[in-house]
Amino acid sequence: MSGPLYTTSTGAPVLEPYAVQKLGFTGPLLLQDFHHIDLIAHFDRERIPERVVHAKGAGAHGYFEVTHDISDLSCAGLFKKVGTQTPATVRFSTVGGESGSADTARDPRGFAIKLKTEEGNLDWVFNNTPIFLLRDPSKFPHFIHTQKRNPHTHLKDADMFWDYLSLNPESIHQVMILFSDRGTPDGFHHMHGYSGHTFKFVQSDGNYTYVQIHLRKEGGFKTLDNATATKLAGENPDYGLQTMHEDIDNGKFPTWTAYVQTMTPQQAEAFRYNILDLTKVWPHAEFPLRPFGKLVLNKNPENYFAEIEQAAFSPSHTVTGIEPSTDPVLQSRLFSYPDTHRHRLGVNYGQLPVNRPIAPVANFQRDGFMAFENQGSRPNYQSSLEPLAYKEKPYNIQQHEIWVGGANTDLSFISELDFEQPRALWQKVFDDTQKAHFVSNVAGHLGSVKSDKVKARQLSVFASVDQDLSDRIANAISHASVQPLKVAAAADAIKFRNRATLA
Repeated sequence: MSGPLYTTSTGAPVLEPYAVQKLGFTGPLLLQDFHHIDLIAHFDRERIPERVVHAKGAGAHGYFEVTHDISDLSCAGLFKKVGTQTPATVRFSTVGGESGSADTARDPRGFAIKLKTEEGNLDWVFNNTPIFLLRDPSKFPHFIHTQKRNPHTHLKDADMFWDYLSLNPESIHQVMILFSDRGTPDGFHHMHGYSGHTFKFVQSDGNYTYVQIHLRKEGGFKTLDNATATKLAGENPDYGLQTMHEDIDNGKFPTWTAYVQTMTPQQAEAFRYNILDLTKVWPHAEFPLRPFGKLVLNKNPENYFAEIEQAAFSPSHTVTGIEPSTDPVLQSRLFSYPDTHRHRLGVNYGQLPVNRPIAPVANFQRDGFMAFENQGSRPNYQSSLEPLAYKEKPYNIQQHEIWVGGANTDLSFISELDFEQPRALWQKVFDDTQKAHFVSNVAGHLGSVKSDKVKARQLSVFASVDQDLSDRIANAISHASVQPLKVAAAADAIKFRNRATLA
């Protein structure tokens, strides 16, 4: 037979993979049999902790290419020349499901991109929706717990799910998207991606622009209706992974156009909404999309675990010319993501081949589990004998968000502003078919809630969006009509923000 020589983990040849050393023909096994012990011991340790969120996913490799000049916005080397291509690894995922859950579950989708630039790794850790269910990071663990399993029954629990959402009405914008057909994308590679958070693009002189980034799928996004998504979940839980893998194998390379929305600090001060609020979008009519690149996936992984499961993304992986805003959820993610990777993969997760930068790494971090590249004999402290060279960022930027973030002094403050954009979705964006699907999707889930108090509370949230919407859902689940929540007027919320700003 041809092929690689079969060996132990230390490279020693072994004649037979099934061979086991025993005392006699039927006697007990021998502890000296390193091959067998090596095999079993490794098998017992093959699984690493799955991600607490985004556990089920699919990924591929490709490149990002700059197609339009945006060097007026950012001094990042990535953007300096049109035509520049940067290697990319992308992982798509559901949010709440476990690693064996269905790709077609009703859930937001993660859309994480690792770009290996000459100035270090740049990670875009996006979602497939432009907003999210919360704007207060302290709520995130609570929210995720309600999407997981009940600690008593160990079952998914609709009462937990809707109890949280009804107690936190700022979630309604995402709920409107999640329970439309956009909540069940047709696979992973037929959906858009959004930064959601506000970032800053910074020029070398320190001037900056607030930005949000959009990745729009060429050919448009595709969705599944609830019946089809449910059917596929039973017949092929790996539908998203399989269809993307097959398309790439067949040369149908998924491609996205990258756009940036820009907002000056002056525009941010005058904006109707808080730019640090993850539950709000920037209207395209006011802040048009400006194209600047394309993302192409053209290569499937050779080994899924090594290249996708071990891929570690974080919004804190940035490069000069791109800075985070003080969006509190983003600030929390800057810590939480690397902390998760240290737990799952070890403190040296950045040295794994899929995560290793192409830019040279030189610092004083040493040792720890699985130190693949321990930086040789160079001192592990700031030494005068073998000093490192240092490079400052070319800019200093003043903090501005304190002037636009006044509303964040109370992240739970609910006002009419929180219902304006969801109302526009229902009244102006959804057509009759989409409205019917939305009501059916919500009724099928909310109707299974046992607590009438939770049902009534969530119906009052829907009534704050639109009374007819709430009544249609109430009728579908045989519940009485409810009145909208009593919340602060939009004008009062803006005054509240301005008072907090002046304070």
